Amino acid sequence: MAIHPELSEFPVGAVSGPLIGYANNAPAGIGHNGWHSHDSAQLFHVVKGSIAIDTEMGTFFAPPERAVWLPPRVEHQTRYLTETEIRYVYVQLDYARDLPTTPQVIQVTTLLRALILEFMSYPRSETEGGPAGRLAAVILDQLKMLPAAPLQLPMPQDARLRDLCEAVVRCPAHIPSLEEAAGRCATSVRSFERRIKTETGLNYRTWCRQVKLFRALELLAAGRSVSDVSHKLGYEGPSAFVSTFKKAFGVTPGRYFGDLSGD
Repeated sequence: MAIHPELSEFPVGAVSGPLIGYANNAPAGIGHNGWHSHDSAQLFHVVKGSIAIDTEMGTFFAPPERAVWLPPRVEHQTRYLTETEIRYVYVQLDYARDLPTTPQVIQVTTLLRALILEFMSYPRSETEGGPAGRLAAVILDQLKMLPAAPLQLPMPQDARLRDLCEAVVRCPAHIPSLEEAAGRCATSVRSFERRIKTETGLNYRTWCRQVKLFRALELLAAGRSVSDVSHKLGYEGPSAFVSTFKKAFGVTPGRYFGDLSGD
């Protein structure tokens, strides 16, 4: 498996098969490409660490054993929230047409993880046919069936709403009240609620709760304790934070991160 900085596009001519895979150990920080897109589709499989993929449609978070799926030609920026071990799988455009057409986070099953590892053990010159080619076909088939995980933070397109939401993302510990948020957007409370629901699919309260939870994911992935995170984000206490986290993700923070952060 080659170690590489993230590619700007599928290396045309490098292989003639549908997939190409790379492995990387990335330090914390923004990927060196900044905002860019690929002619190929891309799967970011996080083995260790945590990433956030920013797009115009919102931000997608992937902790260990999750992956972010990006269709072809989606402008994005990769942020490595901690030192991260990651595998990239690029899917040539012609083979991505039957795969999801919107960015999403998926759970990496034991089967998919094993398939990717085995596929990446073959030289790239052997990925079109033979055993590697058959593995590629099964990987593509698996990508059609995997359910999306609720790890997206949708962003509105309206300029005033987006400015407000970006301010909340920057400082989720101090979220404006509904009335203040509506005032900042120069609209009534009722109109504001209707507009943000239309543009994000969430009401204002739920959207703000998502912001706090996703910031919590970043902080926990960086090794901050549950107590520290709950205090920093303005929860009433660690138990209130753990309860909110478990309701959203189905497990406690410690289990979510493989008992790395503790609960």
